[in-house]
Amino acid sequence: MTDESTAADGRHRVTELIRQARICMLTTIGVDGRMMSRPMGLQEAAFDGNLWFFAYADSAKVRQIRVNPEVNVAFSDQRHHAWVSISGTAHEGYDRARAEQLWNPLLKAWFPDGLETPGLTLIKVHATSAEYWDSPGGTVVTLFGFAKAAVTGRPPRTGENHEVNY
Repeated sequence: MTDESTAADGRHRVTELIRQARICMLTTIGVDGRMMSRPMGLQEAAFDGNLWFFAYADSAKVRQIRVNPEVNVAFSDQRHHAWVSISGTAHEGYDRARAEQLWNPLLKAWFPDGLETPGLTLIKVHATSAEYWDSPGGTVVTLFGFAKAAVTGRPPRTGENHEVNY
């Protein structure tokens, strides 16, 4: 297997894992240097190395991105025993055509006037790298691994860990 096909396989797996998880934690760096995380709903779009989120232009996260665009987006899918951490650069800006493409009626809970909500903007996170942990065996296999580790005293083999560059 070539390095290119391995990288493509890794990017494909990251895409699968984030689609299953859907909810993530977006971490920004505050003006005082502290990292701050908050839950965000990923907007459904073909993952081409960019993640999209709706936000208010005057929110703390958007102000933080304007000062320091380096962010992390972390996904946890407990049902499938998978985790993804994506490092990237965020940019804020409203693009009506992109907003229409990404809009989901469930977003009205946060943005009551839909696409006409005053101050509505988009956050685009361009991934620079990702790391994922994947345990495709499911709950029984994971629990068996933990039980075996407790008996043998050796750390459990609960899955695979891979890094992917974009």
